[in-house]
Amino acid sequence: MPDKKKELLVAALETGTAIDHIPPEQLFKVASLLELDKLDNPITIGNNLISKKMCSKGVIKVADKFFAEDEINRIALVAPNVILNIICDYEVVEKKPISLPDKIVSIVKCNNPKCISNNEPMLSRFNVIDRENVTLQCHYCERKISKENILIN
Repeated sequence: MPDKKKELLVAALETGTAIDHIPPEQLFKVASLLELDKLDNPITIGNNLISKKMCSKGVIKVADKFFAEDEINRIALVAPNVILNIICDYEVVEKKPISLPDKIVSIVKCNNPKCISNNEPMLSRFNVIDRENVTLQCHYCERKISKENILIN
């Protein structure tokens, strides 16, 4: 029986960012949050790929793009354990585990219709009270919001 050839299922990236270990059910949500459909950069998306760490995973590779902190914070809201790989000249020069910051500003909308942040021209502000399960608390009205109920601005 011939040896099985090992090959990359997702193309190598010369320069840019690879977002790895995305839970498969969150892959397209991450793509949407990053507004990848508005980019002109070459983008490779792989889903349900074999992973030693998590059985299956999603991967997004974006050529010539390095994400800003607010973009990374958006990812952390729906996929808090992904790894951001910064790639230069086909080499991973930095691996950044993504985690939620202590405070989320202007990304999430409070789901309390009476909250001042929904009725006055101001930035929303949330404190992260549970990183593991992704639970936020509104700075203004103190309403707690679980991961399933988070509304992204």
